[in-house]
Amino acid sequence: MIKLLYIFFSFFLVIAGHSHDLNHEIDLKGQWLFEIGDDLAFADPDYNVSDWVKINVPSPWENEGFPGYDGYGWYRIKVKIPDKLYRKIMYLKLGRIDDVDRTYVNGNLIGGKGEFPPKYRTAYDEKRVYEIPSGFLNFGKDNVITVRVFDYGGEGGLVQGEIALYSRKEVLDLNIDLSGKWRFHTGDDERWGRAHFDDRKWKMIGVPAEWEEQGFPRHDGYAWYRKTFRINNKLARKKLILVLGKINDVDQVFFNDAKIGETGNFPKDSDSDDNIRGRKNTERAYFIPPYLIKTNGLNTIAVRVYDMGKTGGIYSGYVGIVTRMEFLRYTKQK
Repeated sequence: MIKLLYIFFSFFLVIAGHSHDLNHEIDLKGQWLFEIGDDLAFADPDYNVSDWVKINVPSPWENEGFPGYDGYGWYRIKVKIPDKLYRKIMYLKLGRIDDVDRTYVNGNLIGGKGEFPPKYRTAYDEKRVYEIPSGFLNFGKDNVITVRVFDYGGEGGLVQGEIALYSRKEVLDLNIDLSGKWRFHTGDDERWGRAHFDDRKWKMIGVPAEWEEQGFPRHDGYAWYRKTFRINNKLARKKLILVLGKINDVDQVFFNDAKIGETGNFPKDSDSDDNIRGRKNTERAYFIPPYLIKTNGLNTIAVRVYDMGKTGGIYSGYVGIVTRMEFLRYTKQK
């Protein structure tokens, strides 16, 4: 009884904490496709699921035709996201999942809680509210959501709570959306900030999202992100701002070899974490000097991050290029 009360109270706080700044958009309760077993190919939106069964969500899978089943199971649903939501930040709420999950949108990992065997850690009482990088979404078209779940015992699956897509109320109209896949490497090397550094062997991870949820569950300390993109002549003539969402904990940002800003204090050799100052709840925004912009080639962003512990990385918010005028409108609106 105490355990149930704790779960209810924790989940209530999660929903209450988000309800003031999120808009309910699409209800996802009802029938989802489901299959037991485990194969990472199931996350592929083009995977053939003609032999999967339909079960109700939310509900323990034991109540949906799989009594006594413990182990892996995969959920899948197809949903059309209207064009009107383009440029809004989208969130997926999945209620309470027993025990561990990794959640994908159109084949891209967007988050997960707990740890799968052999280093199993339950997350039956943790919130499932995942921000979806807009670069992973197909607006005006079908999108495939898949959820990989592991249950150790007792109830399993998407068992309880609200299952829906939400959007954030305030809207920043990005000129270039840089959310989605970025190059990523743990460690620290000043060469990684250079525009022409060869990063082709680096891992690709989603931005924004915590790096712990994307294959680096125990990494604290330094890591780097890199991204290349183009800016057209018309946009380059305007005053531009690079927005990088929220970063946990400290960051330093380079644009085409030049440092354009930093937030927080990086550690020195003699520093303990007590002397490091990060601002994980601050939205990052950095002015791009016009003379740094290349209009006839690729522009390179490199982001150096230091995480003091728990979760790390570019984890939430708008990521992209915006005009100074639009950025000022957005900040005044907030």
